[in-house]
Amino acid sequence: MVSTGIPLDSATIIATVLEGILYGFSVLMFICTMWASAYKRDINRPIALVATLLLILSTAYFVIDIIRLENGLVKYRDTFPGGPAAFFQDISQPTFVTKIVIYTLQTMLGDGVLIYRCYVVWQSVWVIILPSMLWCSTSAASLVASYYATQATGRDFHINPAGQWLTVFFAFTLSTNFTTSGLLVYRIWTIECKVSTIRATNGILMPILRVFVDGAIMYSVMLFVMLICFVCLNNASVIIHDTIMPIIPIAFYMVFIRITFRNSAQEYLSMVCGAESNARERRNSQQYPAQPVQIHISQWAHTDGTSYGVGDQDRTSTRKMEPTEGASCNV
Repeated sequence: MVSTGIPLDSATIIATVLEGILYGFSVLMFICTMWASAYKRDINRPIALVATLLLILSTAYFVIDIIRLENGLVKYRDTFPGGPAAFFQDISQPTFVTKIVIYTLQTMLGDGVLIYRCYVVWQSVWVIILPSMLWCSTSAASLVASYYATQATGRDFHINPAGQWLTVFFAFTLSTNFTTSGLLVYRIWTIECKVSTIRATNGILMPILRVFVDGAIMYSVMLFVMLICFVCLNNASVIIHDTIMPIIPIAFYMVFIRITFRNSAQEYLSMVCGAESNARERRNSQQYPAQPVQIHISQWAHTDGTSYGVGDQDRTSTRKMEPTEGASCNV
């Protein structure tokens, strides 16, 4: 079987250019992630560690792609049998094997973060059993693919056992992403539905739900298209494969940044509303100061108890009257 679609050397050039653009964007989002983490004044060390590892892996992958592009188009252009297209098709090249290893590490790290988020939201180990099994299967498929790639002797990766195990790897990682994202979305949605029945204000979990859905859709669509191209032996899979590398950290950074800034905005609005309420109360107290109210109470009682009077006015009586109580107070 022969691969179809765009020539492999042209696909490699396009893939490297697109990867470079997305890599620059991922570096910018990494800086924003570190700034957002420091802005909270309590740096989340696991988040900072994962973000740094994702940046290191995507950087290493991009450097390998540049070296591979230079080797195929410049260094071995006239000496490699078959030219640049045959060079990029050869899976026995050390740069190709290194790319597989880096890609699998990046994918394992990204899927592990999804499984951890799923556990945090559900607070149950039983929920993550299936995603963990899929994660282990993905790891095993990546190890087998890397082994066959090191044992290859210049064959097309589409028909080599390494390529077949890469197809299994893509299928497992797509299943892991669908499962964990679905569990996250379902849990957040059910919590929001329960809370909304006893709350009159707008929900605060729906924006978080949209953040997770956006990241899951972006990554899942790319994986699905790459899997289809890989099964159909289309060289466009090379373009999608290389562009997925920076998309993995971009999806991670996007979720963290959007949730952090939304929480900061809510805290700022509550602080501003509280300050305005306090200022309004101070203005009202200055405009309408409390005045003391004087109350005078006088009471007279007859000795025989036949009649009585209450008030400041004297009432005529034929009998002797005795003042019994008089009081005044300031309120």
